[in-house]
Amino acid sequence: MPEQPLRLTRQRQAVAEALENVPDFRSAQEVHEMLRSGGSTIGLATVYRTLQLLADHDQVDVIRSAEGEASYRRCSGSHHHHLVCRSCGATVEVEGPAVERWTRATAEEHGYADVSHTLEIFGVCRRCSDH
Repeated sequence: MPEQPLRLTRQRQAVAEALENVPDFRSAQEVHEMLRSGGSTIGLATVYRTLQLLADHDQVDVIRSAEGEASYRRCSGSHHHHLVCRSCGATVEVEGPAVERWTRATAEEHGYADVSHTLEIFGVCRRCSDH
């Protein structure tokens, strides 16, 4: 996490508020469209920069699709992982105690400290698989 606190500008506030109102991950383009449809004149490049800055300050979580596209979501403050539907994008925050133990053991085995990790599990949710 960066040492400097995040200064909350009007644009940063607008992007953060846009993500507050959606339960699933959204791409920068989708966030931009949400803001534009609400009357904002914020540019797409500003949305990209703001989302990356919010991610750098642990204000949003980031996942990457199989194609490499980043999507963002405001999440709870506790460490967690995501179960993501490949079809509709529905996302569930999940705990992973076994993953946490494995991560610590692997880091110790190789002499690493101050280790972090992310884990996203992709599948098809029940709603989409029933169609």
